[in-house]
Amino acid sequence: MSIRIDLGPGHRLGPGKVRLLEMIAEHGSIAGAGRALGMSYRRAWLLVEAMNRGFGRPVVEAQTGGRAGGGARLSAFGTDVVRRYRAVEAAAEAAAAPFLICLGQAGDA
Repeated sequence: MSIRIDLGPGHRLGPGKVRLLEMIAEHGSIAGAGRALGMSYRRAWLLVEAMNRGFGRPVVEAQTGGRAGGGARLSAFGTDVVRRYRAVEAAAEAAAAPFLICLGQAGDA
């Protein structure tokens, strides 16, 4: 089961965007997150920009760097977005579990 939340016209949050945010947190860059997901830097950057615009505040912030250059990290708000999305996902899965089990057994009849 996957959850997509429609937050407004043209502003959606789903498993792909949340996974991108998690990969940015893990890899410390949009490029690294994109590579880990098999996504171009441009596509990853466009998704981040769409989230930043849609929420009206940054979910990802640039980090200035030294010799190795900069990177990106989740803002406190971005971290909260991921946490809340995963909580909605877990609650929906728990609520749907009895129904999904029955659907899975429908093919056994």
